[in-house]
Amino acid sequence: MSTNPIADRLEVTDLFARLAGLLDDGRHDDAADVYHPDVVVRSPRGGELRGLDEVTAFLRRSHVDGEHTQHVHGDVLVRVDGDRAEATANQLVFFHRDGEPPHRTSGLRTTTTAVRTPAGWRFTEMNIALAWTSER
Repeated sequence: MSTNPIADRLEVTDLFARLAGLLDDGRHDDAADVYHPDVVVRSPRGGELRGLDEVTAFLRRSHVDGEHTQHVHGDVLVRVDGDRAEATANQLVFFHRDGEPPHRTSGLRTTTTAVRTPAGWRFTEMNIALAWTSER
């Protein structure tokens, strides 16, 4: 684990890509790879979720058979202060079915706090705000 500020910023930025991968692949049981056990997530769809178990359960029950997602993060900004980091990102989510163009897209803004753990950086708080959504 690094104590180099640039390496720390890259590791926190990587959390967003790892989160997108586990969401898009439906690997909900891997949530501990990006979320701290005591995480708090606030979102328009889930309300306030406390703890890894609640977040994982929400991800499982949110799955829609036959529907896939593609999460894309951009404009990631990270400010590291020791073993804690504040980060923001824009997120585009494309909802689609096999071989079809997206039937819904959403633009979100995420504001997060991450902490350094023995296993690496993990999100401990995430606030997700819906900016827009479009249905085909």
